[in-house]
Amino acid sequence: MAEPAMSVTPYWELTFDADGDVDRAERDRLLAEVAGRHVRDLVVFAHGWNEDRSAATRIYSRFFAPFPELTPGARIGYVGVIWPSMRFSDEPIPDFPRALAAEPTRGPALDKDTRHALLESFPGRAPVVEQIGRLLEQQPGEEAELAEFGRLVRLLVEVVAPGPQALFAADTVAEGVPQDEPAMFTRPTAEVCGEFTGALAGTEGFGLPNPWDGAHELLRQAAYYAMKRRAGTVGERGLGRVVGELAAAVPGVRVHLVGHSFGARLVSFALRGLPDGVRAVASVTLLQGAFSHYAFASRLPYDPRAGGVLQGQQHRVDGPVVCCHSRHDTALGTFYPLASRMAGDAQGAVEEFGVGQLLGVKWGAMGYDGVQAVPGTRAMTLAEALRGPLPASGCVNVDAAAVVCHGGPPAGAHGDILHPELARVVAAAGRIARPAA
Repeated sequence: MAEPAMSVTPYWELTFDADGDVDRAERDRLLAEVAGRHVRDLVVFAHGWNEDRSAATRIYSRFFAPFPELTPGARIGYVGVIWPSMRFSDEPIPDFPRALAAEPTRGPALDKDTRHALLESFPGRAPVVEQIGRLLEQQPGEEAELAEFGRLVRLLVEVVAPGPQALFAADTVAEGVPQDEPAMFTRPTAEVCGEFTGALAGTEGFGLPNPWDGAHELLRQAAYYAMKRRAGTVGERGLGRVVGELAAAVPGVRVHLVGHSFGARLVSFALRGLPDGVRAVASVTLLQGAFSHYAFASRLPYDPRAGGVLQGQQHRVDGPVVCCHSRHDTALGTFYPLASRMAGDAQGAVEEFGVGQLLGVKWGAMGYDGVQAVPGTRAMTLAEALRGPLPASGCVNVDAAAVVCHGGPPAGAHGDILHPELARVVAAAGRIARPAA
């Protein structure tokens, strides 16, 4: 049965750990009940920035609520993916009232909500988190203390023991070029913090430069990359395998993958984890995807040696890959380029282009301007997508700025996804039911 707070039934949850291992009891229940209930269409949603199950469940309940009316008579089921992600306190949970979401804290100090999120997301690292918090609070003036801060940040986000997660979460790869560690781990911490401080001064309205503002941003971006690589691991090693098992157990089931923010990266990497020959994924819908707009490209416009880490994976979908994007998403319009800069992908780009222009040059996010450099990609407004029909295959960019437009700094509209229009896009992409004109 659905949980009391859930708006639809049948509803299941799939919980994955940081290495992509699934809760076997939940998986076995899903496989058995999807078959027993004769479900034909299964909508699977992966959240982005959250650190607890209740937040994710609330998002799923709100997003799934329009589906029964949109898909009358359809044999449809719903899955909420639970994976260990985190957010900083000034990054919104979609549509949460301010009383339920942490109040943002200005300045470099580590607020209690972010401290708690770090402790939950990086178990066994409590002493490191406490030392990081102490340095951010005290803001010592010595460069050696900034260097110590950088060492602690690296220690925090490294994988504790050898495992399936690579340190570098690349979205584009170059032939014959090794994937180096992010520049924050190899360059002097004071230099990196100074560059972050300068960039933030132009985007956040800070006053006198304070390198500890840059240090706080360094911590955010390090956590960002840890969650980014984790999303890819959970998608490829976890969700992709479960979809394969589902296809074997319930032949004919049509799976519709939906993801928000890093959840969009998770469901996209699930395509890489599908067993050979599996064609159960009938559609993919990416909501404000927090990964490179070149991820599906076979060749990058600025480097013929390089391509996207997901190149060609759209062909594993028996339907379209729909990317909903919005220019009002300042988290992806500003902070995503900063994250790419931290990885070393944008070396010297702040000086050459300025942060505000980084996006349109090389390091744009899919949720800001859509899939890029994939031949045949269709571009549609939200109104056109809702009138339909959507293309039956390939990549489709849907400009959702008409509804994904609410939210203040620093994230803008990144979390503004709980709209019935976006549920209609999912239904249309999967041919679950044709949306009303």
